[in-house]
Amino acid sequence: MRIAILDNYNDLAQTAADWSPLAGCELVFFNTHEADTTRLIEQLKPFEVLGVMRERTPLPRNVLAQLPHLKMVITTGKVNAAIDTVAAKELGIVVCGTNSPGHATAELAFLLIMAQARQLVQNVNGLAAGGVWQAAMGGDCRGKTLGVLGLGRLGKQVAALGQTIGMHVVAWSQNLTPEACEAAGVEWVSKEDLFKRADFVSIHLRLSDRTKSLVGAEELRALGAGAYLVNTSRAEIVDADALITALNAGDLGGVATDVYVIEPASAANDALVTHPKALCTPHIGYVTKETYAVFYSEMVSGIAAFLNGTPVGVINP
Repeated sequence: MRIAILDNYNDLAQTAADWSPLAGCELVFFNTHEADTTRLIEQLKPFEVLGVMRERTPLPRNVLAQLPHLKMVITTGKVNAAIDTVAAKELGIVVCGTNSPGHATAELAFLLIMAQARQLVQNVNGLAAGGVWQAAMGGDCRGKTLGVLGLGRLGKQVAALGQTIGMHVVAWSQNLTPEACEAAGVEWVSKEDLFKRADFVSIHLRLSDRTKSLVGAEELRALGAGAYLVNTSRAEIVDADALITALNAGDLGGVATDVYVIEPASAANDALVTHPKALCTPHIGYVTKETYAVFYSEMVSGIAAFLNGTPVGVINP
């Protein structure tokens, strides 16, 4: 059995788990991302199992259909929008997932909120690059209003972190109810009021047809020149053109993002990477030793279970 582990940035997968239960298989770790579809198909044709990091390598129908030996795909996390699970099922390919702790992304989101509040990057870069002492004046988080867009598992954790530091938290999403907000100890508001009232907005929504470009020019103008947007969810939830326009026009204080339309992102394919009002991290929300230990350990056990004829964590039953 030939198994490919994709997008193994920095060669972390090999040491994140004990791969010995798969000792009878041929394991190949790919530490570079292949963006060209034709080359990707040629690279993956020999393999019967693919282990993928969530949403790094797209596996649409036209790719899956050209992998004649593929029997199983296992992704980190229980949801991976980059895999066409319907096509996989039609092609007889089992798609499974692992658990995802999630708290690492919530921690990063709040770190980005605090970094924006204290103008951390400007101060660090000012000292390191220009010898400038106290290059920028920051502000407190305490007493400010935090708008949480999506009060699910991650949104609740970010809300709790905000409350701990003394922020007032408001929340909205399409299906969020006042009762759910009350249970979490936050204030339910309309979408319009969230952007008008918040000093910081943190996005915690899944990407779907309903949420694509949900944050556009109108929402960014309402947020205003003294406020900040944080996105550790999906880049497509924010209208990219509207965001750049708002930053350039001074209609938004700044943005911190961990996610991009094209990944790996670079100055060549995303204007945010070098924008002076953007704090950009390279999609590290879930990239921690502890989270990777869960991801890859469960990937090993998931592949072993499939080879034993008892697949677990099946996404496309």
